[in-house]
Amino acid sequence: MDDLKIYNQQLTLVDQVEDKLLNYFRKNDLRTGSAIPNELELANALGVARSVLREALSRLKMMGMIESRTRRGMILTEPSILGGMKRVVDPRILSEETLFDILGFRIALEIGICHDLFENIKPNDIEELEEIVKVGEMFENNAYAPYSEFSFHAKLYKITGNKTISEFQEIVHPVMTFVKDKFKDLLEPINVEIKKSGDLITHEDLLGYIKRKDETGYRKALEKHFLVYKLFMKNSQKQKE
Repeated sequence: MDDLKIYNQQLTLVDQVEDKLLNYFRKNDLRTGSAIPNELELANALGVARSVLREALSRLKMMGMIESRTRRGMILTEPSILGGMKRVVDPRILSEETLFDILGFRIALEIGICHDLFENIKPNDIEELEEIVKVGEMFENNAYAPYSEFSFHAKLYKITGNKTISEFQEIVHPVMTFVKDKFKDLLEPINVEIKKSGDLITHEDLLGYIKRKDETGYRKALEKHFLVYKLFMKNSQKQKE
């Protein structure tokens, strides 16, 4: 483990230890379930105090990369891809630009999964979506209660069978709710205009396209469903220019 030796850099000592450990895992081709040297061995190889090592290991444990097992010591585990993102995506401390980037990414992702949605959907999925729409609480101008919004779109993500996509929905939902609350007075008039033009698309409308197996129509309808956010972000950008 000579390659673990720490050298002076601009990074903090704990940062350096974390980077060295990650490189060590890769260089030695460690996989899920592989045993990791104990703290004493690692601290000696790194040339750092065990308190510094423990802080670096704690970070890796928080990311889900390391677990301590009885009689086995530390082993490498498969981390949650978005686990770290879950911890830092707090809309209250994100800039407006970042909020809009996440919002735009969410829209692009949901439009992008259309084909997988239609490929994987089953009759019982449609029944569940029907129930979600039935009990969903909708306000004026296509504004939904947070639970109704989350339930409907989370189900669409789940149908794709992609766990990472479903996990992303859990992260982005608080951002969507925050944006809708913070910019309510700006979003509402846009929704009014969309309704007047006949382009307002509800969850019930989207479900109708799904039930008719009209993937092309659904994709176009979904773009209209998110039109309020696209126009809002476009208007916000113009005001900054």
